[in-house]
Amino acid sequence: MAVPWLRLIDAALGVTDLMRGRRARPLDTDAESLQLPGGTALGGLETRLAGVVVAALKEAFDRDTRRLQLEREQLEAERRRAERAMQLELLRQAGDRELGRLRLLAGAALASWIGTLFFSGRLIGGSMTPRLMLGGGWILLLAAIAASFAAQSRVAHALQEAGDDPATLRSTATSTAAGAMAPWLIVSGLACVGLAVLVA
Repeated sequence: MAVPWLRLIDAALGVTDLMRGRRARPLDTDAESLQLPGGTALGGLETRLAGVVVAALKEAFDRDTRRLQLEREQLEAERRRAERAMQLELLRQAGDRELGRLRLLAGAALASWIGTLFFSGRLIGGSMTPRLMLGGGWILLLAAIAASFAAQSRVAHALQEAGDDPATLRSTATSTAAGAMAPWLIVSGLACVGLAVLVA
């Protein structure tokens, strides 16, 4: 049969508490012994406890304030990072649009040059002026194709090299001198070919 040790220990502690309670002084004598000369009971102890509580509260508030400030700084850093990522993405998209525009110009110049080949048989058999104008138009159209390819190469290389530098990306998003000249070269070449057809 098992001995109920916990009950025995509990009973022994209860008897000990009972014995101590009988030897204790009455409550009014305890209060008088704790009375301070100023007339307040436990005045120094209450003051110290109040100081400890105030210090603990102040430490908790300071800790919360530091935590909130750290969270604010983290949120601000994340916001700046998100804005930078958005700016970089917009600049990359602008660079891609510029590449698309330059490819379109190269295609238009090539199509225009191929289109002028239909008139070349009629113009080559004519006088010298229409032939020179046709040759000049071809040169201008081929120069437009070359300018467009050069600008495409520069923009594509700059997009690869830029990485996360917004200043470099901003410069690639804008048109280059060759990219700005390409549409005017196409128009000039077509104008020369058109004049050659009219003159012939």
